[in-house]
Amino acid sequence: MRALNTVLGILILAGAVSTRSAAAFQGAAQGGQGGRSAGAGEEALVSPAEVQRMFDSYALMQAEQQLNIRDDQFPRFLTRFKSLQDIRRSALQQRNRRLTELRRLLNASPLDEAAIRDQLKGLDDENARAQADVKKAYEAIDQVLDLQQQARFRVFEEMMERRKLELVARARQQNRAKH
Repeated sequence: MRALNTVLGILILAGAVSTRSAAAFQGAAQGGQGGRSAGAGEEALVSPAEVQRMFDSYALMQAEQQLNIRDDQFPRFLTRFKSLQDIRRSALQQRNRRLTELRRLLNASPLDEAAIRDQLKGLDDENARAQADVKKAYEAIDQVLDLQQQARFRVFEEMMERRKLELVARARQQNRAKH
């Protein structure tokens, strides 16, 4: 039953991602208009967060298939994989906030060197904390997987990152072609 749900989910998600992601990325590029309702002949835009959630779900389904995760492993893998995704997303958000604040401080007049130092230290601290949290998340995932699955998982993650970059590039190309 889970295999059937996975196949159906992949088909639905693949269609949703391919048809809606370009619109979502276009909306984000045009000032975060994701989520607004569509006008006549226009597709509804989804938010970048929704696209990320769809991609995360797609990645989970692909991981289950690629790693040959057994039914007894799946519940533990699911929670640990989601935890890894959440840690990465949170770290990226915090990093982006720090970088935004650094940009603001760099453009301010007069330059507040103490505040810049604080932001740089905070950025370094958050990077170190994120690396430690990601390492712990990998260790937790590795406790669920056998050695071959662990190796497949590392290769799988690289493959998914490439797919994400390809999706973003395709969405940008479609956006350019429309304008």
